[in-house]
Amino acid sequence: MKDGNQGKQVRRDGPATWLWRGRRHWQKWLVLALGVALAVASGYRLWVSSYASSVPQSDGGHEPIVVYIPPDSGFAAIKKTLIASHVIDDDIRFGLLARRMASVGRLQAGEYLFTPELSHQAIIEKLARGEVYYRPLTIPEGFNIFQIGDLLASGFGYDRNDFLRHVQDQQLIRSLGLDVPSLEGYLFPDTYFVTRGQKLEKIVAMMVQRFNDVFAEISKQDKSSSRSAPQAFSRHEIVILASIVEKETALPAERPLIAAVFLNRLKKDMKLQADPTVIYGIADFNGNITRQDLITPSPYNTYTKTGLPAGPIANPGKESLVAVLRPADTGYLYFVAQNDGSHFFSSSLEEHNRAVIRFQKQRK
Repeated sequence: MKDGNQGKQVRRDGPATWLWRGRRHWQKWLVLALGVALAVASGYRLWVSSYASSVPQSDGGHEPIVVYIPPDSGFAAIKKTLIASHVIDDDIRFGLLARRMASVGRLQAGEYLFTPELSHQAIIEKLARGEVYYRPLTIPEGFNIFQIGDLLASGFGYDRNDFLRHVQDQQLIRSLGLDVPSLEGYLFPDTYFVTRGQKLEKIVAMMVQRFNDVFAEISKQDKSSSRSAPQAFSRHEIVILASIVEKETALPAERPLIAAVFLNRLKKDMKLQADPTVIYGIADFNGNITRQDLITPSPYNTYTKTGLPAGPIANPGKESLVAVLRPADTGYLYFVAQNDGSHFFSSSLEEHNRAVIRFQKQRK
């Protein structure tokens, strides 16, 4: 008899064959898995990249937005602040993008100005570079330390009393190369650019440096033209007198004349009798100077004391400093305000008294 399988070819797979089949099967799954992973990675990159180049669609409108990031703010706090300020939307991709840019731990505190056209990536780059927003701070000529303190408090969030402590801090004053009781008179009136959170000592130093630069410049110019200014005057005394000139007139043409009057009176040991000095010495001045104010002694009352007041009464500008260094060549000893804001100058008390009566009648 013949075997029933006789004539049929029987295929028997050995271990090597099964191993080869299994490897092929595994390779197919690996290729598939890699394909899926690449697709996911590509989609993820596209998802984040499209976010990076896109502009936030928050409800902040089309106006620039100013945002303050407090010191020591972590990434989560910064993101929360940006969302609350309508700079960005609440989107997980902001954090993912920051991580991809290696910027999570590099975002800096400060005040920032964000314009509507900035992309998410540009926002992160701005924060990472610390491109803070600088506001113009304009100190008008004749402002005193109290008025400057008010400016910093109202427009820049500083504490007024903290500023006043800084400008009277002897250690800070000495570090700026000065030996004076206060920085009154040395905070030069100009426009500065400051950012919120900037240290007060840095702002104060900028103003003093500007004063130093201007004073050095005008001191070198035309020294020979200085006719009436006492050569023995110290810089501090020049600043004191310039601060009085600054407060007495707003007309540039009159400043050399006003300076000459005060210098002439000092030479003759006459009291300066300058109302602005009296006002500076009155705490909480109400705007109305009285006869009692004029006869009440104080370190700043030039009606009761001879010579200069105890210190500057304001921060003079360049023209007032120049006026003291190069006053008018005149013998005037008196002046009185006219109706148009200018002054009438006199060389004698009799002439001055007649002018006072005349202009007082005109005001009635």
